[in-house]
Amino acid sequence: MPRSPHAGDAPILIATRASELALRQARAVQAALMTRGVAAELKTYETVGDRRLDEPLSQIGAKGLFTHELESDLASGRVDCAVHSLKDLPTASPDGLVVAAVLPREDPRDALVFGPTLAGGTGIDALPAGARIGTSSLRRRAQLLAARPDLEVAELRGNVLTRLRKIADGQVDAAILAAAGLHRLDAHAQIGAYLEPPGWLPAAGQGAIAVQIRSGDARMLGHAAALDDGATALAVRAERAFLAALEGGCQVPIGALARPTAQGLHLWGMIATVDGMRVLRGDAPVEPERPEAAGEALAGSLRDAGAGEILVGFERARGLPAPQPE
Repeated sequence: MPRSPHAGDAPILIATRASELALRQARAVQAALMTRGVAAELKTYETVGDRRLDEPLSQIGAKGLFTHELESDLASGRVDCAVHSLKDLPTASPDGLVVAAVLPREDPRDALVFGPTLAGGTGIDALPAGARIGTSSLRRRAQLLAARPDLEVAELRGNVLTRLRKIADGQVDAAILAAAGLHRLDAHAQIGAYLEPPGWLPAAGQGAIAVQIRSGDARMLGHAAALDDGATALAVRAERAFLAALEGGCQVPIGALARPTAQGLHLWGMIATVDGMRVLRGDAPVEPERPEAAGEALAGSLRDAGAGEILVGFERARGLPAPQPE
């Protein structure tokens, strides 16, 4: 049943996935609200992406694999807000929903976690030929094979703690995970090496926690606005504009990261074929007044360099009609 409009100090109901990492992220939002004297409770969900662990993410084929159930209840008024890893959110929000805040970003880099056979490893370049490296991300697969085509890439699904157990059990020799998740789970010691940008790029929005609300909910808009981190918001707006302009999601290997430089905020982006045989890279300065413009311009330059051909290849592989030129 839809929740009645809030009266007085009734607790805010926060939707979150049930994994330990998702709960920690939701609790961070809960704690931030509590510092402002706002009570909040959590409601947990299991999403399509959580249930269908026997299939590669790229083959499930739907957008919002880790967000749809939360967004549905948010839109219908059963919860007051939803907390997501921003990288899991499609760039186009459902009608009536909006990302109203992003919290200060954790480390956006990817990291290598080594299994027992490679204990003491130092990075991708030092991996032995034929090593079995786990990931469920096409972006990570493409960048790994571009750097080391002699490695074996193995599908590795499950939440972060499950993947860490699989690594420890020797199901793979090493795996690539988001540093932010390992940090938030107090698993820093598991990190064998960080994969440094811009040579290696994370997913757009990686490391950022998003608070999604109904666009017409003035009460929640006020609470969310107080949680928003301006620097993080600028960076991820540029990254997600790049992703949106390339019409990409988990089914296309696309990476993006905006970070400060001596000259100001700068955006790097890449798109690749899954086998890593073709990788297109570029960068662009970000104007704080128009962060999306950098993402759109960078996507345009990569399209001119051949990104359109890569995207057409993905559409054909999925049996979909190729996008038509404008």
